[in-house]
Order: sequence, then C-alpha cells, then structure tokens
Amino acid sequence: MLENRRKVVGKVASAKMQKTVVVTVQRLELHPKYKKYIRKRTKLYAHDERAECKEGDRVELIETRPMSRMKRWRVVKKL
Repeated sequence: MLENRRKVVGKVASAKMQKTVVVTVQRLELHPKYKKYIRKRTKLYAHDERAECKEGDRVELIETRPMSRMKRWRVVKKL
C-alpha cells in the first residue's frame, strides 16, 4: 500500500513545534497564456516522530492519514 501514496521532497522551513515540521515544496507550472514556467511553493505540515529535522534540511515526505487539523504528511528520511 505504501507505493500508492504520494511522495514529495522539500526543505524544512520551521522546526519549532514538537514532533512537527513545516516543509516548503516547490514546483514548476506552465503559464497557460505566456508559456513561461513559474515557480510555485506549498507549505506542508509533517509529522517528525524522532524530532531529528532542523531548519534548512532537505527531507522526503509521504502522504499519510490525518494526524491533526493540518498534518497529513510524515517525514520518511533526511536527504
């Protein structure tokens, strides 16, 4: 079942909460009219069970069940 879940790679923006990190994920989107690629970013809240991530780390996240009001991702590993 793990292979069906979405995986993303991002950078830790904040690690000030207990067992929770905020990860910024960037993606490129093509503008429909001007055909130019635009960088867009999303902030995801992720569960960090061992509290090992620090601000600035690159991490891999996997989608999981809702753990709180905003946490729907889990840290798999640091890159």
